[in-house]
Amino acid sequence: MMVHRSGAAFRALRIAVLTISDTRGLAEDRSGDALCQGIAESGHELVQRELVPDDVYRIRAAVSAWIADPQVQVVLCTGGTGFAARDRTPEALIVLFDQEVRGFGELFRQLSFEEIGSSTLQSRALAGFANRTLIACLPGSTGACRTAWNRILREQLDVRHRPCNLAELVLLEERDELGKLN
Repeated sequence: MMVHRSGAAFRALRIAVLTISDTRGLAEDRSGDALCQGIAESGHELVQRELVPDDVYRIRAAVSAWIADPQVQVVLCTGGTGFAARDRTPEALIVLFDQEVRGFGELFRQLSFEEIGSSTLQSRALAGFANRTLIACLPGSTGACRTAWNRILREQLDVRHRPCNLAELVLLEERDELGKLN
């Protein structure tokens, strides 16, 4: 249930999507497609989309470029959050975080438990902020991406959601810049 603050206007965020996979290309990327669909349906702007292999340094390079780009406010990563030998997304990205959103992974696993039971233990979903850019690392399954989008991200990326949301934190930099101009 989405609770909105009265009178607040929707603010579209600029979002990049990164798929991490050794086994698929963008044409087969259903998880990335699901995230892009959620972004569009919610009124946000997809500013970039890429696919990189399960390589710590390629993942880190792609996300580092986006967190340095003022046009990217949110980065959604899908894939590489399990326990397979090449699943290294958390290790690649947690070192970039200025702050971890500790409750994100816990909430994701709680919601996922309703759908897949104890198998949710194999998800190392996490989120954090780097340079005021929100980074969310999601499992590579399409269902997991839909769960994360529909039950967490859609609300938290809407500045109207109450009592609080992550969009306001992403937009702080914009407000800081506007304050400098006035």
